[in-house]
Amino acid sequence: MEPLLRYGIIGCGSMGREHIENLRALPGTQVTAIADVDAGSREKAQALLPDTVQVFTTPQALLDSGACDAVVIATPNHTHAGILRAALATDLHILAEKPLVTTIEDGLALLALERQRVAEGARRVVWVAQEYRYMPPVAEMIRLVHAGGAGTLHQVAIREHREPFYPKVGDWNRFSGNTGGTLVEKCCHYFNLMDLILQERPTRVFASGGQRVNHLDERYEGRTPDILDSAYVIVEYPSGARAMLDLCMFAENSVDNEHIVVVGDQARYETLLPSLTLRCGRREDWGRREAWGQPSGTGQGVSVRRVWDTNIRYPGQHFGASYIEHQHFLAAIRNGTPPEITLEEGLRSVATGLAAHRSIATGLPVAVADLLPAVL
Repeated sequence: MEPLLRYGIIGCGSMGREHIENLRALPGTQVTAIADVDAGSREKAQALLPDTVQVFTTPQALLDSGACDAVVIATPNHTHAGILRAALATDLHILAEKPLVTTIEDGLALLALERQRVAEGARRVVWVAQEYRYMPPVAEMIRLVHAGGAGTLHQVAIREHREPFYPKVGDWNRFSGNTGGTLVEKCCHYFNLMDLILQERPTRVFASGGQRVNHLDERYEGRTPDILDSAYVIVEYPSGARAMLDLCMFAENSVDNEHIVVVGDQARYETLLPSLTLRCGRREDWGRREAWGQPSGTGQGVSVRRVWDTNIRYPGQHFGASYIEHQHFLAAIRNGTPPEITLEEGLRSVATGLAAHRSIATGLPVAVADLLPAVL
C-alpha cells in the first residue's frame, strides 16, 4: 500500500472547497492543512475536514509547516504569482488553479524559476489545473479525433452561454485587474482545449466583446465593475486551422450551455454539457459529387451517446473532471511522470486570453508572438 499523500489547500473559497471534496473522495489522499486569509472561508473548509487538519492564516505558514507533500493553489487570480513563487522554492508537488497568472511577465518569471529549480535537481510535479479536457464526453471526443476519426482537423468551435460570474469573497472577480479579464479568468481553459485538440500552438487572435448587461449597477468603493460579459474570439493556428469561442454570460436560460464542436474533412464531432452527449456525424459520401446537393441537418448517419465514467466518486461542479484530473495528478506523483499540463501550457492559454483582450481594445488582430516568446 502506498502511503497517504498529504495535501495542503491554499485558498478555501468555492474552488478550494471543491478540491477538498474531490480529495475526500480520492483514495490514497488526505487533506492535512488549509490556509486562507479569510476567516469565513477557513471555517467553511474546516467543516468539511477532520479536527486534525492544521489551519493557517497565510500561504507561507502552510508552506513552511511540513504538514503536506503537495499543495493546491486556489486563491484569487492576482495572488497566484506570489504564492507560486513561494511554493516553487519548496520541494512540494503543486497543482495551481487556472489561470496560472494574470500577466505575461509574472508567467515568464515563474517559468525561469522552475527551470532553475529543475537544473538544481528539484524533482516534483508542477501542474496547472485545466479540467475541461477531463470531462468524460470531451475526453472521449479528443481520444477519437486524435486517433484520426475526423480526418484532418480544420475547425474547433466552443460555445458557452451561461450565468454571470458567481459572488466571491469581496467580489474580487468583478475587476479585470484582479482576474486578468474575463477571457483569461473564464476562458483560458477553452484556449488550452483548442490547443490540445488541434495539437498546435496559436499564432493570431481576433476578438470582439464588451460589458453589455452584467454588473453595470454594482459599485465597489465608487468603482463600477469592468469585467466583460460577452465576446467572440477567433484563434488561428500554423496549419491554417481555426478555433472560435462564443461566450455569453447573461444566457443562463439554456439547456446544454456548453457546446464543443470539432470538424475535420471526414467527420464532425460535438459534445454537449451538462447532458454529457457525444455526437459523431461522418461524411461518408464526401467524395461523391452527386451527394453534394443533399440537405444537411437531417441527422442521417449521426451517432449519439451519453458518455460517463463510472469510476468517478465525486462529480462535483465539473462533471467529474476535477476528480479525474486529481487522479492523473496523483498518478504522476506516484509514478514520477511529467505533468500533463505544464507551466508553459498554462501560460500559453493566458497569452491567448490577453491577446483577445488586446484585440478588443484595439480593434485589430493580435499576434500571440507579440505577447509571448515563440519558444513557448
